[in-house]
Amino acid sequence: MKTELLKVSIRKNAIVIPQEWIVSDGAKHINETTSVLLANCSKLGYTFSEDLLNKVNRISPKTQLELFELLKGVTGVNKNWTPLVKQWNVPTGESVIDHIITWFANVFQTNKGTKLPCGHLIPNNTFPIERYNGCPFCGTPFEFDKLDYVSGANKLKTLELWTEDDLKKYFMSLLESPVALDATQVDDLKVLVTHFDIPSGVEVKIKETLMVVIDVLVEQDHSELAGQFFKTPNDVLRYLWYNHTGFLQIIEPKTIVNRLEKNAKNLHPQLDKSMETKIKSLADLKLKYTRSECQRYATWLNNLTLDIVDQCEMMHPKRSMWVRVIRALRLAEYSKRKGFENLAELLDTFYNEKYEVWQGKVNENKLKSDTEGTFALLKQRPGLFTRSLFSSMLWFGPDVSIKHFKEVMDKVPSRLIFTLNMYAEIYFDKSSSRTVKPLGGVSKNIPSNKLLQLYTDQELKRMQSLVQSLSLEVIKSNFSKVGNTNSTIYIDKGLFNIPIAIGDRSEHLQDLPGALMGTKFKVEGDTVRLFLQWGEGLPAQHLDMDLSCRVVYEKKNEFCSYSQLVIPGCKHSGDIQSIPDKTGTAEYIDVDLNELTRSGAKYVSFACNAYTNGSLAPNVVVGWMNSNSPMKISSSGVAYDPTAVQHQVRIKQSLTKGMVFGVLDVENREIVWLEMSFGGQVIQDFNLLTLEALLNKLDAKLKIGDLLNMKADVQGLAIIEDAEKADEVYDMNWALNTAEVSRLFLE
Repeated sequence: MKTELLKVSIRKNAIVIPQEWIVSDGAKHINETTSVLLANCSKLGYTFSEDLLNKVNRISPKTQLELFELLKGVTGVNKNWTPLVKQWNVPTGESVIDHIITWFANVFQTNKGTKLPCGHLIPNNTFPIERYNGCPFCGTPFEFDKLDYVSGANKLKTLELWTEDDLKKYFMSLLESPVALDATQVDDLKVLVTHFDIPSGVEVKIKETLMVVIDVLVEQDHSELAGQFFKTPNDVLRYLWYNHTGFLQIIEPKTIVNRLEKNAKNLHPQLDKSMETKIKSLADLKLKYTRSECQRYATWLNNLTLDIVDQCEMMHPKRSMWVRVIRALRLAEYSKRKGFENLAELLDTFYNEKYEVWQGKVNENKLKSDTEGTFALLKQRPGLFTRSLFSSMLWFGPDVSIKHFKEVMDKVPSRLIFTLNMYAEIYFDKSSSRTVKPLGGVSKNIPSNKLLQLYTDQELKRMQSLVQSLSLEVIKSNFSKVGNTNSTIYIDKGLFNIPIAIGDRSEHLQDLPGALMGTKFKVEGDTVRLFLQWGEGLPAQHLDMDLSCRVVYEKKNEFCSYSQLVIPGCKHSGDIQSIPDKTGTAEYIDVDLNELTRSGAKYVSFACNAYTNGSLAPNVVVGWMNSNSPMKISSSGVAYDPTAVQHQVRIKQSLTKGMVFGVLDVENREIVWLEMSFGGQVIQDFNLLTLEALLNKLDAKLKIGDLLNMKADVQGLAIIEDAEKADEVYDMNWALNTAEVSRLFLE
């Protein structure tokens, strides 16, 4: 059994024990090596279910050791967690004056002070250098301490037993997911699709999921088999761009270049490398293909069965990209060959623009106020009609828009109906702003539609009501169509804090059990500890990642970051600017809820960003710890406790410069998990209004618990509190498989 498959199961709070691992018959008693394994796993925050424990008891000590090493890797205890400051919960008293004096001392080469291995001289009576594990001036660490992890009082995560059939079931749920997969699910799918055959007759509904499947088939030299999955030329373009850049969505080249260029800008002009980065990124994005690759793509395009005019219309929005692709793939040359007549006709129609663009006709009719003509076109494409329903209601009026929409409503995917319900209240609010995230960009705050000013508040309330009642009618109708012979249902209370997985998907990897954006975590103790770990496996270099937080009061904001290590309620472990060779490094921030409550703080946002030119370094791990009992800090400053980690992510996307990863509601003592990307080197660069708009958007989403309540009501199921007695059980473990959750509600 491959290590990758074990990691997939661990993300779902389970362990797969293949039959070939079993070396002994079922023993009545737990043997000594199993007892030791169980004790060591408890130090990592894990325990085993009874079924899993019995299986683990039957595998060899060597395999048990391999399993333990894998769990150590997942929890990150092998990483270096030593910060810059020793016992950083006690402030060092350093100030800007210390940095200025040290700068002058190094410029003018004075000899009064202590010379450090990095070459900097620390003058006497400035930094208390005995309190540091490295240079307080340049942030280079010299001293490292091992993580001393021990069993604590924190609640352990119970790992269940999974079989190969469970993995296959999860594989099927990913393939058939009715919504786009997040980064973790995509990573799981890449692993599973290489280990299991794709079942015959399976319907892959999401284009991005399809690209992963096609990529594996191409790697296995099954290009003809992969070709059957392409339905439109944009499917071919999507795969080509995914294969070239790693992005499953078609992000325009200029967007990627502009984003990388902005990420390379620096607050200090002499350190700005934006032009160099722009030139390099343009070179990296150039398309170069071998003859065999060109023939493969030409064959795929030639074999498309869709009408040529329809194909060209689909290609039109990405016309500039298609011109580049056609040249790079030498498609004009292949179109002259015998057997490529369809490709020749496609290129002729596309280059000479012998087609009409549907969206252009819609816009023309809309500007002419041709109600019937506009809606006749919209009804041709129900999905696009759904996406433009709100604006159509403002332009033509709510009643006529809803009337026409009802005629095609049964052809609209359920996920779009859910989206209408979730965002109606925000959209039809004059005072509300919305947050959007363009492909490859950062989250932006946009004002409300100006046409809202033409309507009274009462009329807008009616529009909200029309949309929500319409969508609820569809949702209830979908539940009623499903036959159900069960009589009781159990709904975990935690599910009322988890939104349905539509939009706002995570772009980063969650190696521990995952969560959906908008999930709320209760704070158990009085302290939340943020952590940032980066640089593992990389050579020693200047690589400055920053951990920060922003405390919001009624009339002011305060920042805890590298420039201000201590503020009321927050303490930072020190700014590390260079990483040691291969081992990585870490930063922490302790957030004291009691002190923040006394100070009148409303909420605290958690952020990480790349101060060094470029994006956040690959495999940066960021998250927070939360514990009922006080969390310890060693004499060297190490403060990581795997049993206290409540949530964490591993950065994957290469375009992210900064990210807000959580918001602490001080009064309610709960943390909202989110991913809000922003540009800039420091936490002050992110827009507070954009963050608030995103929180409102996430809060407006339908919660899984509410939908299960609706299901119980429609299907006549009695809600009971005892999971063991219920016919249908929906607990937190079930919610870990978000693809399965989506299938329940959105198919």
